[in-house]
Amino acid sequence: MLSSASKRICLSIRSRILLPRAATIYPAIFQQTLFQSTLTNNAKQLADIDHGKIRIQRSENLKSLVPIKDLIFGRTFADHMLEIEWNANQGWLDPIIKPYGKISLEPSAMVFHYSFECFEGLKAYKDKDGNIRLFRPDMNMKRFKKSATRLTLPDFNGDELLKCLKKLIRLDERWIPAERGYSLYIRPAIIGTQESLGVGATTRALLFIICSPVGPYYKTGFDAVRLLATTDKVRAWPGGTGDAKIGGNYAPCVQTQIEAAKRGYHQNLWLFGAEDEITEVGTMNCFVLLKNEQGGKV
Repeated sequence: MLSSASKRICLSIRSRILLPRAATIYPAIFQQTLFQSTLTNNAKQLADIDHGKIRIQRSENLKSLVPIKDLIFGRTFADHMLEIEWNANQGWLDPIIKPYGKISLEPSAMVFHYSFECFEGLKAYKDKDGNIRLFRPDMNMKRFKKSATRLTLPDFNGDELLKCLKKLIRLDERWIPAERGYSLYIRPAIIGTQESLGVGATTRALLFIICSPVGPYYKTGFDAVRLLATTDKVRAWPGGTGDAKIGGNYAPCVQTQIEAAKRGYHQNLWLFGAEDEITEVGTMNCFVLLKNEQGGKV
């Protein structure tokens, strides 16, 4: 049987285990983002993206267009870009379209250390009548929001962002190639910009969109590509982040892609599991056409 003194000690220890102070569990960044911001959001509605508040700063030095035969995928950029800042106290600030240029960040920005970054990829085309066409951009916005949520980056109104994106495209319409097979590649991205080496949800972020006129992705042009079925490395797995379009999914695959290139292949066909199930190709969707035993298509 425990003495009264021993009982008091046990109760004291148990109280500390069951009811710890926040500072003993979470670093300071967690206290700020998990507790303070949550209370702030409940008391005050944070601003969302509003295309009606967009400001436009036109470039005074427009670039010369690059001949389409000289385009290298992702190397040439249009005249303007879109930027929208976010912070945990105010929400999304006013969007701005400005001349394409450098982004200034502190070396302690969380994007550099913990891969707080997600992005999208869609294209603008010219039809035979010269009209600008986008293919299901609402689905890109839906996936963009899903990726941001996966990384605790700020949510946003996808319809409003799409309206901002369209204003950017109209301003840089001359960069959309009219030739078949060519397009203006549009790259939206969100990065965590808070200056901190602590691991936690960022309290500041930057959303930006840049555009690049492109043709075929590979040097072989529009010819079919060769794929190397890869089983010794894994691109995505159950419970991972393969269903989100985040930068951290890509860099670890480059070494395997280089190994495939040395063997004469354009890309990897990523397989997974005991039965080598097809998951994806690193830079594109993968569709399979099956035939039955009688030679008919399924």
